[in-house]
Amino acid sequence: MIDLTSIPRLARSLGRMVEITRTLVKYGFGDVLTRLDYRFVRHWTRGTEVARLSGETREARIRLALTELGTTFIKFGQVLSTRRDLIGIALGTELEKLQSEVPADAFSVTQATIEAELGRPLTEAFASFEPEPMASASIGQVHRATLHDGRRVAVKVQHPGIGPKIADDIAILGELAILVERFLPELRSYRPVKLVAEFERTLTRELDFRRESRHLQLFRQAFRADAGIVFPEPFPTHSTGRILTMELLDGIAFSRVEELRAAGVDFNKLAHRGARVFLDMVFRDGFFHADPHPGNVLYLRPSPEYPEGAIGLLDAGMVGRIDDRLRDRIGRAVAAAVGRDSVTLTEQVIQVGEVPTRFDADALQCEVAEQLAFYHGMPLEQFQLGTALNEMTDAIRRYQIVLPPTVALLMRMLVMLEGTGRMLSPAFNLVELMEPYQRAMLLKRLSPRRAWRKLSTAVADWDELIRGLPQQLGTLYRMVQRQEMGVQLVHRHLEPSVNRLVFGLMVSALFVGSSMLWAFSAPPLIWGASAFGVVGSFASGILGYRLFRAIQHSGRLEESDELK
Repeated sequence: MIDLTSIPRLARSLGRMVEITRTLVKYGFGDVLTRLDYRFVRHWTRGTEVARLSGETREARIRLALTELGTTFIKFGQVLSTRRDLIGIALGTELEKLQSEVPADAFSVTQATIEAELGRPLTEAFASFEPEPMASASIGQVHRATLHDGRRVAVKVQHPGIGPKIADDIAILGELAILVERFLPELRSYRPVKLVAEFERTLTRELDFRRESRHLQLFRQAFRADAGIVFPEPFPTHSTGRILTMELLDGIAFSRVEELRAAGVDFNKLAHRGARVFLDMVFRDGFFHADPHPGNVLYLRPSPEYPEGAIGLLDAGMVGRIDDRLRDRIGRAVAAAVGRDSVTLTEQVIQVGEVPTRFDADALQCEVAEQLAFYHGMPLEQFQLGTALNEMTDAIRRYQIVLPPTVALLMRMLVMLEGTGRMLSPAFNLVELMEPYQRAMLLKRLSPRRAWRKLSTAVADWDELIRGLPQQLGTLYRMVQRQEMGVQLVHRHLEPSVNRLVFGLMVSALFVGSSMLWAFSAPPLIWGASAFGVVGSFASGILGYRLFRAIQHSGRLEESDELK
């Protein structure tokens, strides 16, 4: 029976699917036309948009297509840009350019959303509210406002109706991902189904502004002792899942270099100060801001509250979390890289990531060793961590290793952090700043307190296993009694052995039969001997000798019988 309630959504999805298909054809057909060496084709496309697109790179056309498809696909591209281990450096760099500026909603629409979410009139919630937004992005727009106690705030308001549209687009993306994995083998290495599932989780969380509010609270708590680092204070009483009210930071973005220079900023000091904030997040707190592009980092001028100025960080929607085990692996990987230990570094990559079925660890180790040898002895001022990480990411992608999302975010964050630092100060070197953190991590790994904690955890795990063993054995016994458990034997590489056995039986049968024909002089006779008996005996002898030699040397009858 057809569910009539699904028809409107089906109709919307069908129309959206047509729009998506048309856009993909538009941005994917240009390079095909350039391969046709016909004058009439070049004449027909001259001066058209197809001719313009044919001059763009493949990565640029992907970015343009995602931009034209709107909110969901822009966000999908932004998430993809964090997974350079899957899509490659070139495409990841291009997708970082995706901008999600959209026309702002009318003030009446914004006011209705705020009043519905907060359950009170706008004038009761805010002493003043600027109708013109500061910025409007794909998910929401930001307005300046003032609370009744006089504090200036920024109010982030989600666009109405965006949830159902994103849900429709994600459903379409999911179907497309399944088709890609089924019919386009060359794209399976990108793990499209897994990528879409990861994207759905990320975007669903980003649509809930309460998560960003909580992230701001955690960052403020972690840096409460550092007066030079500022995260906007969120106001839960004026915030919901679709409204986020937070302190308004009035500063200069790192991307506005000329304004920073006019303010008399020491660029080298500012770059080092900002980098230490993110390194503290990673190596001290295990909770880091994953989007340190220059527009999200502000310089706050000196004031009574910040006598030496301060660094403010915005947009805490994208974060990464590192537990103790992952932090320990990262520390070992960094130590191995510094010590040119390609074996340990390769082992850490394999243990952290998800490797394919047929994986050549020795080949990856050789490539890692070559990369480490290239950077060994290089002056510190010439070493660029971002370039080294990009080379490692490229190798990981070529060997089809899939990193956990947190590790991919961390690598991208470090690359962006170094890029931002070098934009401010060409002499900036992130590796130099990381050295104290490496020593601290080593001391932490060797500390008696850490060893005792690991021992206590191991004892607790064994205690839990032993206590639960009788119950698990009882459950297993009952499953066997109810015939709910079966044993499935999976043989590997058994076919060559079976072939040898069958071949041996056939040779034996040929020899016995031929011997009997020869012994009983079965016609036709040649010089008094059975022709079939003689031929069969000699043939069985040759085949038997061949079988013996094959088993002795390789265990196989043919070279094509190699292990599969």
